[in-house]
Amino acid sequence: MATADVTVMGAGVFGLSVAYACLQRGARVQVIDPNGVAAGASGGIVGALAPHVPEQWNAKKAFQLESLLMQEAFWRGVGELTGLPTGYARNGRLQPLVDDAAVTLAKARAESAKTLWGDAATWAVVPATDTPWMPPSPSGYVVHDTLTGLAHPRAATRALAQAVRISGAKIVGEGAPQGQVVWATGWRGLEEMTAQHSRLVGAGVKGQGALLRFDAAGLPQLFADALHIVPHFDGTVAIGSTTERDFDTPDETDALLEDVIARARAAFPVLADAPVIERWAGVRPRSRSRAPMLGAHPFRAGEFVTNGGFKIGFGMAPKVGEVMADLILEGRDTIPDDFKPERSL
Repeated sequence: MATADVTVMGAGVFGLSVAYACLQRGARVQVIDPNGVAAGASGGIVGALAPHVPEQWNAKKAFQLESLLMQEAFWRGVGELTGLPTGYARNGRLQPLVDDAAVTLAKARAESAKTLWGDAATWAVVPATDTPWMPPSPSGYVVHDTLTGLAHPRAATRALAQAVRISGAKIVGEGAPQGQVVWATGWRGLEEMTAQHSRLVGAGVKGQGALLRFDAAGLPQLFADALHIVPHFDGTVAIGSTTERDFDTPDETDALLEDVIARARAAFPVLADAPVIERWAGVRPRSRSRAPMLGAHPFRAGEFVTNGGFKIGFGMAPKVGEVMADLILEGRDTIPDDFKPERSL
């Protein structure tokens, strides 16, 4: 290809979303990743696109809401362009409420959602029903929100990579950066920045998840006991995940995952006999500020960084691509102040 206008370092969902947004605006783009597409956390199995609680509203929650509402059109476009599945669906989520206090709090949040989410989605407290996919609820009530979506992380990232290729970019393992350079290198990138600074900029947080053979396609996600139960389009259900700040082996599963599986079977009896067909471990990038890092790279003059998606990377990705393209191609800064890299320094 001709000299690139933009080079994206990293072929995870953040990097590919930036590349795709730039390509859609006519830029010439190349993506470089020595490990290939979805080699890190973007190659996981869970894919819960869950919103923040509708209260104590801030720029991060507003940004995520916008991005979640962009998901359907974004992934539909990727699927139509490539003919590949992404696994995206917006089927909502059910969360059991443990007692009367939890019910009261959830009802207050339902009123907040009417204001903060408007007509885009609902957060409702409803009676639990006697159906197999309904999580047991001590109070007899569950929260049903209609904003939560899901994507199959591997399928979605690979489809997005193919959309980037079809749109004219190359994804290669090595090469010289050209044009504007964007670093979307995940937790290793956060480690590199920390090594150049006097304190922590960000770090990797390991997560372990499991994939069960159980066909619940089209049903809502379930959430209880800090577990996400995500029914994918291909007849599998993902369970996730652990949160491990200290780890020795980034990509190996262990007894912590077996505990997650046992808890999931106890909390959701419908999965009691579903066979485990895959165990997965990976490391997600978490910035010190806990928000994504978007903007000018703090240690590479004239370059950019897109990092720190942590547990909400897929949910944030469409909007991240949009605002980074604004900045890189047009010099227009539409990034919330909370996401500026200096907040993590």
